[in-house]
Amino acid sequence: MYLNISCIFAPSKTYPMKECNNVCDVKSCYLCSRVMVDWLPAIAQKKKNFQLKKGEQLFTEAQPVGGIFFVFSGTIKVHKKWDNEKELIIRFATQGDVIGHLGLGKNPTYPVSATALEQAMVCFIDLEFFRSSLKVNPDLTYQLMDFFASELQESHERMRNLAHMSVKGRISNAILSLQSQFGTDNNGAIELDISRQDIASYSGTTYETLFKVFTEFINTGKITTQGKRIKVLDTSFLKEVVSDDNKKN
Repeated sequence: MYLNISCIFAPSKTYPMKECNNVCDVKSCYLCSRVMVDWLPAIAQKKKNFQLKKGEQLFTEAQPVGGIFFVFSGTIKVHKKWDNEKELIIRFATQGDVIGHLGLGKNPTYPVSATALEQAMVCFIDLEFFRSSLKVNPDLTYQLMDFFASELQESHERMRNLAHMSVKGRISNAILSLQSQFGTDNNGAIELDISRQDIASYSGTTYETLFKVFTEFINTGKITTQGKRIKVLDTSFLKEVVSDDNKKN
């Protein structure tokens, strides 16, 4: 239980969100769970907690990197400009996940944007302290390297799917991925309120195309929708669509 949580609106040129006190338990996030116990007091002193409203941006593409974020609660979409009018959702970050790490390197700017899908709380560590944490905690450095490798593999697979899978395959794959990550509620629907536009962006297609495929899937009894939630009625069908696409390519 976390008591005495208070938030103040503390805007800055870098991160204009509400700053909150006494939120992080200094053990649940990606950073805290991977450092030496003796390093936790330093994190408790250096960290900042920010609260985001639904639709509020954590940072934007090409913005200078100020530090690394760790999701304490809520869901945040990580997305990138596709062209002048479209975006591609790279992934959805939830409790315990790290965000902003793609901005590390020689060019310290964020190559993606991050936006809250619902009210969310994040823990922030400035870049200098994060680098100090890597030097002092070799296990953290090793696990972060492993995380980078896994994310790179997933990114390559995702780019391959966008290039070679059919629209139905990409949409089916997106639905299955969401179900795998978020699970289902008491009604059997994917436990995430997500707009059709965001599903289209996650599938690498347009809203109009997604609407047509969803209508087909609903009319043939493959899925059903409950407000902003999706219920999969025929998992085998969606898996078969994805498998058939993979076999062709």
